[in-house]
Amino acid sequence: MKRLWLWFTAFTLCGFILIAQAGQGSSLAQKPAAEKKTAPGVEAAQTISMLTGVAISPLLGVSAVGAWKYFDAPKDQRANLPWYAQPWFWLLGLGLVAAVAAKDAIGPAVPTVLKKPLDVAEAVENKISGLVAAGAFVPSAATFLSVAQDVTAASAGWPMIAGIDGAAIVNALLLPFAVVAFLIVWLVGHAINMLILLSPFATVDAALKAFRAFILSTVCATSFVDPYVGAVWALIIIGVSYFLAGWAFRLTVFGTLFITDYVTFKRTRFLPDDRANWMFLAREINGVPIRTFGKLSRNEAGEFIFTYKPWLVLPQRALTLPKGRYAVGRALVLPEFHLVDGDDSWAVLVMPPRCVTHEERLARIYGVELVDVGVLKGARALWNFVKRLFGVRPRPATA
Repeated sequence: MKRLWLWFTAFTLCGFILIAQAGQGSSLAQKPAAEKKTAPGVEAAQTISMLTGVAISPLLGVSAVGAWKYFDAPKDQRANLPWYAQPWFWLLGLGLVAAVAAKDAIGPAVPTVLKKPLDVAEAVENKISGLVAAGAFVPSAATFLSVAQDVTAASAGWPMIAGIDGAAIVNALLLPFAVVAFLIVWLVGHAINMLILLSPFATVDAALKAFRAFILSTVCATSFVDPYVGAVWALIIIGVSYFLAGWAFRLTVFGTLFITDYVTFKRTRFLPDDRANWMFLAREINGVPIRTFGKLSRNEAGEFIFTYKPWLVLPQRALTLPKGRYAVGRALVLPEFHLVDGDDSWAVLVMPPRCVTHEERLARIYGVELVDVGVLKGARALWNFVKRLFGVRPRPATA
């Protein structure tokens, strides 16, 4: 119960700080133009912090901003507020956030087999809310400049450009950068959901959740204390996220395929292709990073070729795997494509969950042997020992 209140308090504080942060931007918008000019860039700084905070936790951020806009608006104008400021949305959003916080609080006490379906649901929610926020919330909420007296005054002597809304032009030019920055931060934040989903340890899950909540709280707190300090800290987070974006994207693709294959029982409807099958790199090879998604095939010379598209959309590239003796490894969780060296072997590729129970067919397709690896190898050896102990002889091999 103590842990439950700790998690609930942390998420509640983050929500209130985000609401207060949105309130600062709304109050600034209501001030006269002369007062705005005394604090140039404040609105842009607050927008940067707000978008960064929302990207880290989209549902919490969008719901908090929507709740503030609703209560800050006059009663006769609330019906004209955007969709995220309507009670049906932010009440539902904050309710889901509270449910997730409660789930995380009691997570270590819940068996993994019961907790993982909830983690899957949270990962799907984070994916949907992030994409919706990037496409619908960011364009309507990103306001870097609301007045442009200087632009208007400078254009007074130029009839051709007089009356041009300089603020609208600045916002339109900066909007693509805002969307890209939002997606980069969201991608890294979403990778935490993928790590939680793939982790079998509840304590690791709790630590990852706490880390994300801590980063969110620093964004909100620094912006609340001083908009410029908050903007600098948000830009640092965006810069770090930029360098982690590739890793986060590959992990997100891996986790998404992991979810869809297991939830839809893909292996029961899947039949390996006789020419090429989708796999992930299990290690970096010749500069191609780990978890790159592509297809493994074999050419006429007997070489194994891994073809892939960077970011799934760039021109296709081909990677020739190192020469050697390969085998399909039947592992405890996911099948693997191993490079065998004597009694040792190491994974070169990891197969998606759809390939489980299809290891024998995959071994025939690629013309390699089938071996047991990892924990499964020891478990099968122990089981065979027990069977032999009770007089059960192994079935003779066929040529």
